[in-house]
Amino acid sequence: MVLLRPAAPRRTAQDRALHRSAAHRRAARAWALLRLTRPWFWPLGWAAAYAGSVLATRSWLPPPAALPRSLAALVVLGPLVWAAVLAVNDRHDLPSDRRNPRKASAPLVTGLLTEIDLVRCHVGATVAALALAVTGIGPAFAPGTAVVLLLGWIYSAPPVRLKSRPGLDVAANALAVGVLAPLAGWSLHRPLSGYPVLVAVLGPLLVAALYLPTTVLDADADISAGDTTAAVRWGTRRCRRAGLTLWVAATGVWLAVCHLGVLVRRDSWTVQDLWAPVLIAGYALAVRRPSIARLAVVCLLFAVPAADFLTSWIAAGPA
Repeated sequence: MVLLRPAAPRRTAQDRALHRSAAHRRAARAWALLRLTRPWFWPLGWAAAYAGSVLATRSWLPPPAALPRSLAALVVLGPLVWAAVLAVNDRHDLPSDRRNPRKASAPLVTGLLTEIDLVRCHVGATVAALALAVTGIGPAFAPGTAVVLLLGWIYSAPPVRLKSRPGLDVAANALAVGVLAPLAGWSLHRPLSGYPVLVAVLGPLLVAALYLPTTVLDADADISAGDTTAAVRWGTRRCRRAGLTLWVAATGVWLAVCHLGVLVRRDSWTVQDLWAPVLIAGYALAVRRPSIARLAVVCLLFAVPAADFLTSWIAAGPA
């Protein structure tokens, strides 16, 4: 006796539409999670760590033996750390984001993602970052990763919420991006004790100068939500002026370091001298009406003297 398998029921047009709708929602949520990590911010950590790596190796590329852990560091300092930090940020910034036209399309504001989604993203990214730092990079890299993740948490989450404590918010960002990120790149190749002290001083100055104008962007929404950010406490004009002062100070210190031969001796620093006014003018123009795009241009302007200095650093050979 032959048993016939009953034919599968044919999918109706409604079933196909529901399937397409579910697939569309999954794709939209995946894209929302990627947007949550702000891929345009990843290069901040990468560039700082890369500079630290070049300082340590005196080479544009890491040694072949260090390539696997260098690639692992890119994953940690890019998508994982930013996902963990920004998931906490967006979750606790929801009251101000709802009042902020610039954040009208944010996934949590539109409802595409929920607070539970952000909690899961934060936990998953945190665990993955720490696990990869411990198992795939090195013992010196892991504690720094943990400190950055902790700073990201207390920056946004109550009761500490450094974001609403002017001065401490600047210090947290300056420490994370200006000190710990380049130190992470250095730690891939050399002991932390050999890190140049002057670079550890200049990094925070530059990052603080870049951070202060970002508080100006959302000042109105922060006032409505009751968040006392730097721009709310000190005023937008003072924040712009403070940022420019820090930028000018960093530029002046940098020129002195170059001409005094503190780190590298060279007969002429023409690029540094000619580019310093461009750096200051570019920053002053950008912060008159600050935006993420304009501040990104300032970072690109800074890449010119940074590359010039690193070229001399490499040419100088082993210390």
